[in-house]
Amino acid sequence: MAVAASEPADVAAVIAAAGRGQRLGALENKAFVELAGKPLVWYALRLFRKCPEIGEIILVVAPEDVERARRLLRAKGDRSERVVAGGAQRQASVRAALEQVRASADLVVIHDAARPFAQPALVHTCLEQARLHGAAAAAVQATDTVKEADQEGVVRATLDRSRIWLVQTPQAFRRNLLEEAHRSAEQAGVTATDDAFLVERLGHAVWLVEGDSDNIKITHPDDVSRSEQVLQPRRGRLSAGGTMRCGIGFDAHRFAEDRPLVLAGVRLRDSRGLLGHSDGDAVCHAICDALLGAVGAGDIGTHFPDSDAAYRWINSLSLLQRVGETVRKAGWEIENIDVVVITEEPRLAPHVEKMRQALAEAARTEAGRISVKGKTTEGMGFTGRAEGIAAQAIATLRPSRTPRARGKAEDR
Repeated sequence: MAVAASEPADVAAVIAAAGRGQRLGALENKAFVELAGKPLVWYALRLFRKCPEIGEIILVVAPEDVERARRLLRAKGDRSERVVAGGAQRQASVRAALEQVRASADLVVIHDAARPFAQPALVHTCLEQARLHGAAAAAVQATDTVKEADQEGVVRATLDRSRIWLVQTPQAFRRNLLEEAHRSAEQAGVTATDDAFLVERLGHAVWLVEGDSDNIKITHPDDVSRSEQVLQPRRGRLSAGGTMRCGIGFDAHRFAEDRPLVLAGVRLRDSRGLLGHSDGDAVCHAICDALLGAVGAGDIGTHFPDSDAAYRWINSLSLLQRVGETVRKAGWEIENIDVVVITEEPRLAPHVEKMRQALAEAARTEAGRISVKGKTTEGMGFTGRAEGIAAQAIATLRPSRTPRARGKAEDR
C-alpha cells in the first residue's frame, strides 16, 4: 500500500515571495513580475491550491506588497490563506512565516514563488518523504561536467557529477525540526540560501526527491522568456490531439437489508445497503473501472476478484487508492471524474460534498476535479423499482511526471 496522504489540517505551505528581484531588473518586486499575464506568486498559490494535503497557505511578501498580495487570496474554502510581511533576507521571511503556522500543523512545505512550474505530484512526494524521514528537498542531478574554481576563475578540481545535485523547491520538513534549525542558525548568526542547509547543520539527513528540469527559478531577465517557452507547450498540451485519455465505468448492486449503505466512501445509513463481496460501493467501483479503462489496465474484477477473501467487506476507497497508484505509475494524472448515481432513494444532494472530498482524498486529487450527481429513472427499471443502485463514471486523464525519492543527500 502507498504511504497515506497527509491530513489537510497538519500541513502548512509557505510561499517565499519577499525577494526584491534586483538581478531580474524589474520595476517591481519579483513576486509580482508577470508571466503570461499572471504575477509569479499566482502560480505558487495555484500549485498549493491543487494539493489536497495542504491545510493552510502562508504567503510571505515584502512589507509594501502585503495589501496587494491579500487581493490574490481566496476568501472562502476549507484551507486558510494568509499573508505575512517578510524580512530583509529569505531566511528571515521563512522564520516570520513559521511563527504564524497554526499549532495543528506538523509538516511544513516551503516553495519559492520564483519557481512557477512545480507540480502537485512533486509536492506530494516531498511531503511523503518528510513524513518518513523528517526532511526532503526536490533536486535534479547535474548533467554537465562540474568544476571547482578559485575566485580568479582558475579550475582547482573536477567534481564527480554523479554525486552533484542541484537543489530546488519545494522542500518539506517536520515542523519541529525546521523550527529548531532556524533557531539554531539565528543563535549562531548563520544564513543560508535554502532551508535544507539549516537542517543539515543539525546533523539531520535530508532526502532528495527527483525534481523537474522545467522547475526553473526565475532570476535573470532571460529566465522570463525561457519560462514563456516552457509555458507554451503546457498551454497547448490539453488541446493537442492524443495527449489525454478517457475511460468509462459502470457498476450496479441490488439492495440487501442487513448491510449499511455506503456510496463514494460515505455511510448513508446502517441498513438496506448494497450487496457485494466488498462494501458494495457502486460509485467507487464505477470510478475504478473508468480509471483502469483509461490506462488500458483491465477492470476492477481483474485487480480485485470477488473470489479473493482479502477483498471481502473491504472499504472500496482503499481500492480506489490502489487504482490511483496504478494510474500514476502508468504516467497519468486525473484531470476530472464525473459520476452519475442512478437511484430512487436516498437523496444524494445532502451528501455530495462529503462524497467529493472522500473520493478526492482516496484518488489523491482535488475535490474540484470530481463531480457526483444523483438521478432517478422515474420508476422505470430495477432502479426505478428501488431494487438497487447503479453508477456510471467517466474519467479523463492527463500526462504526468511523477517524481521519485532518491535517498539521503549525503549518500548521493
